[in-house]
Amino acid sequence: MKYILFLLAPFLASAYGEVLHYSINWPSGLSMGEASLRSDRTGDGTASMPGWEFELNLDASVPGFAIRDHYRSTANPDFCSWQLDKKTSRGTRKSEERVTFDPNKNTATREAVRGDKTGGKTELSVPICARDALTLLQFVRKELAQGRLPSQQPAILGAAYQVRLEYLGSTTVRLGNQQMDADRFRTSIKGPASDLTLELFFARDAVRTPVMMKIPVSLATFTVELIP
Repeated sequence: MKYILFLLAPFLASAYGEVLHYSINWPSGLSMGEASLRSDRTGDGTASMPGWEFELNLDASVPGFAIRDHYRSTANPDFCSWQLDKKTSRGTRKSEERVTFDPNKNTATREAVRGDKTGGKTELSVPICARDALTLLQFVRKELAQGRLPSQQPAILGAAYQVRLEYLGSTTVRLGNQQMDADRFRTSIKGPASDLTLELFFARDAVRTPVMMKIPVSLATFTVELIP
């Protein structure tokens, strides 16, 4: 289910922020949960540095197994990451960690979080403008809105995952009783021990709103749909 993060997060917020809501569905169409993605500009008109804040909340379940995830990231105006906080709950297993980016050292430091303490540090080598998964896919949305297809690059979510988009043409998608034109992309995500190919659908509007995602996992191919 961690791949849902890559799918739900590629969305540029407007100048005043936005919140998008999604339904996560079984192949039969029955809902298995919902997710929300919030994007906000930060620091404008204040003494703090301007930038972005992104937040993803996921609440879903399969028989006998509940998933409750929360992700929050901050980035500069150019979509270069500052920090990613991650809390996950998968059944009875819970974890919390923080990734801090240092562009001066080209590193991202991953730390386990236990209450007010951190520990278990792991350091990754990253590009000068490194992006966590939320920030990278927000950057992707901005690039698509400007008519560009981003090149392959890493998304940091604990480990580094190489993300590549391939344009497959335009199509029509149905959301409830509505139909809309969308662009379809094949998205490959490759990590240290994973290799997954997904389908993303972006509306052909000015801000490239993500409207549908198809996620193949071991149980089935789930569909994530924007709630109009």
